[in-house]
Amino acid sequence: MQLMKIDKTLYRSRLNIVIVACIASLAISSLAISQTLIFLLPDESGSHFHWNLLGVVVSSIALVVGLLKLKSHPKMREVTYVWDLKQALNLIYRKNKKLLTAAEQGNPDAMLALQFSYEGSRQLWQLDDNTITMSSLNNAQSQLDEWAQEYNVQLDIADYRSESLSAF
Repeated sequence: MQLMKIDKTLYRSRLNIVIVACIASLAISSLAISQTLIFLLPDESGSHFHWNLLGVVVSSIALVVGLLKLKSHPKMREVTYVWDLKQALNLIYRKNKKLLTAAEQGNPDAMLALQFSYEGSRQLWQLDDNTITMSSLNNAQSQLDEWAQEYNVQLDIADYRSESLSAF
């Protein structure tokens, strides 16, 4: 994955549309399914919990399938990019301790993965207006810059490949 420039206003606008559409479709479809099942197959005890639960489950599955199909739509580009970025950062985060240890010992792949993580996190936090922990990110970036200079490693995130994480 490569980092891209994202228009924050456009991203927030499209994200809000996706969120509202998901909530509305989940509410409407789960109610429609459960009410149809209750009408067709009423329960003498008056408890329709299982039909309501089935309506929510079926609606949730349909919503996920719909989102996966719409993932490649041009209007979903920014939202999909952030979704993929969060997944890529999560992969790095799970190996963070091993990456830090390897980077401290001069491993260029570990340093590159950390550099991608720091730049991706910075972009993500700015898109989501979550700049509270930016100082800790800057401290980690400074430490990584020191290691890169000490071991004479050039960090170009265009060279980052997630497959390199398998070594850690």
